[in-house]
Amino acid sequence: MNQRLSACLLSALLLSTDCLTQATPLCTGGSLVQPASVVADSQWKGKRVAFLGDSITDKRHIGTTKCWWEYLAEILGLQAFSYGINGNRMDGVLRQAQQLLDERADSIDAIIVFAGTNDYNGGVPIGQWYVEEDKEATVSGPATEVRRHRLPAMDEGTFKGRINRLMHFLKTHYPTKQVIMLTPLHRAQARFGERNIQPEEAFPNKNGVFLDEYVQAVKEAANVWAVPVIDLNSICGLYPMNDAHVRYFHDAQTDRLHPNAEGHRRMALALKYQLLAYPASFD
Repeated sequence: MNQRLSACLLSALLLSTDCLTQATPLCTGGSLVQPASVVADSQWKGKRVAFLGDSITDKRHIGTTKCWWEYLAEILGLQAFSYGINGNRMDGVLRQAQQLLDERADSIDAIIVFAGTNDYNGGVPIGQWYVEEDKEATVSGPATEVRRHRLPAMDEGTFKGRINRLMHFLKTHYPTKQVIMLTPLHRAQARFGERNIQPEEAFPNKNGVFLDEYVQAVKEAANVWAVPVIDLNSICGLYPMNDAHVRYFHDAQTDRLHPNAEGHRRMALALKYQLLAYPASFD
């Protein structure tokens, strides 16, 4: 009898403990958003991470009640500092990096850059990674011979030039820090007013360039600047061109550009496993 009573009490205790550890889903826009899956301990715990980007990173929560970097702060236990600004292109991200340096100097462990979709929408030319010239090189002998020599193109009027300027700044001022880039998300139509209608990615921008080329440029930056690039465009699975995915975006009719809280959570869950594969700092 005592054994049966003990077993019942133990079962009740276990059920009670399970209930206490279950987080309550968030309710946003009429839909339930499941809580984030927290990593108890990782290399990112307690690390100070700066997030640079556009509206999807803006701490004012454009189209969402919670941002992907806030979910990541919960999941990985990191300290997040968002510098993202709505509408910023890659040249604006450079200004964010300058602000970061002014405010925090090098008291940061890692920097994550997530931008490019506004460069596509604004028709910023893709450009080139390098400019080349003939230059004398010292070779065995010793002797000299003329060879082609290249330097990063620093043209602020092109997408690759803007990435070069940003990466040069980060590599110069944060040589011991982890710097990671993310590719832009897929995007469908957004209508923010008569003067701000943005076509879906099935159309090229005004220069005849598709979003794919901007995504590819960010991927190439990995080897140009020796930084990890996480292909969020593919791994998060968000695809607003399909009507079944409107559940992840702000508004099915007017805004399939900005993910809602459920979309941001999905981004964070995808990034969680990627970030666990990288050092959070090199100190």
